[in-house]
Amino acid sequence: MTLVRVAADLRHAVDALTFGAPVTHVYNPLDYARRSHDRYLEMWGSPLRDVLLVGMNPGPFGMAQTGVPFGEVALVREWLRIDGPVDRPAREHPRRPVEGFACGRSEVSGRRLWGWARGRFGTPERFFERFFVWNYCPLLFLERSGRNRTPDKLPVAEQAPLFAACDHALEQVVARLRPRFVVGIGRFAEARVRTVVGGHDVAVGGVLHPSPASPKANRGWAREAERQLTRLGIELTGI
Repeated sequence: MTLVRVAADLRHAVDALTFGAPVTHVYNPLDYARRSHDRYLEMWGSPLRDVLLVGMNPGPFGMAQTGVPFGEVALVREWLRIDGPVDRPAREHPRRPVEGFACGRSEVSGRRLWGWARGRFGTPERFFERFFVWNYCPLLFLERSGRNRTPDKLPVAEQAPLFAACDHALEQVVARLRPRFVVGIGRFAEARVRTVVGGHDVAVGGVLHPSPASPKANRGWAREAERQLTRLGIELTGI
């Protein structure tokens, strides 16, 4: 099954779900940013990756704008070479508009992750020879204030069907890419990785999330992430 098909099935599965207060708006970039998301999968999602990096869910100025995991606008356009029109969610929060590639805000987590990839590997071709990035959950949850609510903060009754759909998609991504390592970016993603593929013939682990809310990430995320990847047995020297 192609990654585009996996994403389509996931899109339909999560669109059927409902979420209550304090969540007031739910964005699914697999819907309104489908063209750029599919482009990302088609360009860079070929099988036989060495390492699958798994994020948590879209950020309001990253994947929510571009459809690309950790998709900071400038790096998606200039380094990943993905651009184009992005539609808008059916219900848009007035404080979190979707402006697509015209968005002037920068997603710090995406700038750090893709900036590291560019600095370490030079070209996206070299990065994607070994790595691929997937977001576990495709939905962005917003509260009335515009505050981002992460999937781990949802009620258990809402988590269960959401996690079931996202678990299934992650299993299919792993089956398609056949990585040697599956690495969660942040504790939540690492926990889901261990739950979904921990019993498979694949090494699992985690690295620090590049969020600016993390003091440790602010002191040098790329350096710490490389240290953690190396400890997992992922070779970075000579690149």
